[in-house]
Amino acid sequence: MGDKEKSILDEAAEQLTEEQKKKLEEVIEEEEGVTRKVKGFWDYIITILAVAMSIFAIYATIFPVTTQILRGVHVAFMIVLSFLYYPMAKKFKGKINIVDIGLALIGIVCILYMLIDFEDFIYRAVTPELWDKILGIAFIILILEATRRSAGLIMPISCILFLIYAYIGPWLPAPWTHRGYDIERIVGHMYMTLEGIFGVPIDVSSSIIIMFTIFGAFLTVSGAGKFYVDFAFTAMGRKPTAAGRSVVATSYLLAMASGSGVANTVAIGSVAYPMLSKAGYDKDNAGGFLAAGGMGAITTPPVMGAAAFLIAEFLRISYVDVIKLALIPAALYYWGLLLMVEFDAKKFGLKAVAIEKKHTLWQLTKMYGFHFLPLIAIVVFLVNGFTPSVSVLAAIITCFLTSFIRKDTRFNLPRLIEALKQGSLTVLNVAAICASAGIIVGIVSLTGLGLKLSTIIIQYAAGNVLLTALYTGVLLWIIGLAVPITATYIIAAVIAAPALVKLGVPEYAAHMFIFYYALLSEVSPPTALSPFAAAAITGGDPFKTTMMAWKYCIPAFLMPFIFTVIPEGRALLLHWEGVGVTHGIWILFTSFLGIGMLASGASGWFLKRSNTIERVIMIIGALGFVVPYRIGDVIGFISLVIVFLMQKFRKT
Repeated sequence: MGDKEKSILDEAAEQLTEEQKKKLEEVIEEEEGVTRKVKGFWDYIITILAVAMSIFAIYATIFPVTTQILRGVHVAFMIVLSFLYYPMAKKFKGKINIVDIGLALIGIVCILYMLIDFEDFIYRAVTPELWDKILGIAFIILILEATRRSAGLIMPISCILFLIYAYIGPWLPAPWTHRGYDIERIVGHMYMTLEGIFGVPIDVSSSIIIMFTIFGAFLTVSGAGKFYVDFAFTAMGRKPTAAGRSVVATSYLLAMASGSGVANTVAIGSVAYPMLSKAGYDKDNAGGFLAAGGMGAITTPPVMGAAAFLIAEFLRISYVDVIKLALIPAALYYWGLLLMVEFDAKKFGLKAVAIEKKHTLWQLTKMYGFHFLPLIAIVVFLVNGFTPSVSVLAAIITCFLTSFIRKDTRFNLPRLIEALKQGSLTVLNVAAICASAGIIVGIVSLTGLGLKLSTIIIQYAAGNVLLTALYTGVLLWIIGLAVPITATYIIAAVIAAPALVKLGVPEYAAHMFIFYYALLSEVSPPTALSPFAAAAITGGDPFKTTMMAWKYCIPAFLMPFIFTVIPEGRALLLHWEGVGVTHGIWILFTSFLGIGMLASGASGWFLKRSNTIERVIMIIGALGFVVPYRIGDVIGFISLVIVFLMQKFRKT
């Protein structure tokens, strides 16, 4: 890998100390799997396979291929590369052994066996033959092992529990009981149909997600990521809030390009932490703020996290519609962050910090402003009705062509190879999770578990929408403690969303609710990758940093209630239809006011430092705006007035 062909994380790491690099690598390896550092022959093999995987994805976008071939080949590449790129254990990270090669070859055999005569193969799904069962069992084990290597133990264990549930159904107590399925029926459904491993999650991974990871790699290799960081920092002034505002602006720009919370956190943190520290932030608050800014990547159009593409697939809507659903919630999230920057400036007595500027904003834009064109290309193509895959392909081509404007950004053969390679290696983790999630989705559809769970949730909530939303949020929080965002969303989409839909919440609102609550996994131990990565940079305590991240992220977890339990709220914040102008402005106003009050209560500052009682009143008032009755608005305004008067007449 050449100096100019490093990923966002590698570029950011160049600005860290050796100790910070080591901690950061340990955190990422713990959460996303240990990666191999091989050279010579095996490095060439991994590079060739990764480049081939990206080329195949691009080819399939230009010349559509049969569904089973697209998904099958994508999974084949994922399995082979996972066993070559992720070692069995950390002690094997420097070499590839015979076991890895053998598992990779078995994976190829399983896919070839499936594709040779797929029509006959899929018709045997209910009554599989001996070799169908042998290879099917082997294939499921390979998927679980690939997921273990790239994403940890929790997801494979969850899949095994679901598989056991499908088998022991007749012996379970009501309401969990079901007819039960033998091994051949389970294997047939998982391996021999497009409803299990090769279902919706892997379809999205093979057709959309990989194209966006390739796009992200092209942006990184061309230097666009560095430009976005420089642009945001150059645009800020010398006020005490400049450092915090720079983080918010940079996270937004990088978010539009990366869709990865941890990549944003590391890229921003390596540059911004010294400024945050000089301004007066302590290590834990700075780390929490960086992680919260990084998490905005997953909520920000036009390039959001992998779960956003799954929303479009589950709801059978266009990705443009998903972008429309996310626009105002994303604006509210960044509004909350910006307010906390202002409150922090007062609370911590922040100092103005001079931001080093090599160029003026105009000079920087004149030299590298073409890096915005790929993002514009995505939006233009999406708005004109093209599919996400075609739109991002247009953005990739735009990025490639515009790179030749300057000598230091243009693509040569090594850079092109590196971009194609990193595009595939980046998707391995998500692809493995999607394949495993397919097992869970398949079991839920086979056993009817989703309807059972939704009925149980509704019974416990006594049919109340607000309580159902609360229980669903808690369920998602528990799931998110153990598995990554994409997996959390997929699981919740099939077992939790139906409960909200049953109570009259539109499907799009239910899925946006679970999408936002799935984000909690990004800032929740033990999978709090963004805060842990931020703590590695700042030297802060990982747990305290996670708590601070929760504080800064809190607006993200109030918004889902606004557009779930308030009919007018979801109409305005999500699709803006069916609401009068006056009433719409009111809902929008109270939403921004509620987020502002929540930010004030969480940060502990309003007109001056807030005491415990004032913070509690402010948070109660913020929650009041979520209650779907006029009394809620009254409580919100009364709370605001009370805190205003308390602080106005309080001497200290």
